[in-house]
Amino acid sequence: MEGRFYGAGKAGGSFDPLSFIQRPQVILRSFCWIFAIVVFGCIVDEGWLNKDCIFNKDNNACNYGVGVGVIAFLASMGLLVGEALFESISSVKIRRRLVLCDLGFSGFWSFMFFVGFCYLCDAWRRAEYPMKGFGVGNARAAIAFSFFSIFLWAGCAYLAFKRYRLGLDTSFGTGYDAGPEDGPYSSYPRGPDMNEAYQDPPFPVGSKQGTTGEGVPNFPVSSY
Repeated sequence: MEGRFYGAGKAGGSFDPLSFIQRPQVILRSFCWIFAIVVFGCIVDEGWLNKDCIFNKDNNACNYGVGVGVIAFLASMGLLVGEALFESISSVKIRRRLVLCDLGFSGFWSFMFFVGFCYLCDAWRRAEYPMKGFGVGNARAAIAFSFFSIFLWAGCAYLAFKRYRLGLDTSFGTGYDAGPEDGPYSSYPRGPDMNEAYQDPPFPVGSKQGTTGEGVPNFPVSSY
């Protein structure tokens, strides 16, 4: 099945990089990718002091932040690749699965960043100020970008939901709502004037010799 389903045109079209980078899904996903790098990069860089996590010496807080950030980084790249290949996929079922995967993962990862934000905030609130301010900037940046990531991933889930609804609308409206004049048999006569669509008879009715009054040719009778 080919056609315009889930916000994309027919498969086989040429790839336009300019229009690709201007899509709202691509813009939000790119920010998700960048913010994920900031979150796990800040924790990896200065998240540990003497093998202790600077978030109240709770190593689980650091591990959670790094894990969520790394998975978000990899998932963002994978979803961006899927978005680039989306219009080249002719199967409606595969498009539907990709949209559902985007919707489910984006919504779930928005929740995971919410949990990470709350976890890091609480651990940092209870932590002692690091010696010589080691890692303070990185810790605050990880918390801040975790907060921003909540809304970015929620926005991606919302766009995926809109695309899913759009796919449902087009899937159940392909040709069944067309009027009778737009049907595949519109060239055939309809209604009481159906004879008007046919050609006139080859012999005008009663206008020439050699025809009867009924318009039927009057052939001579054989003599044998």
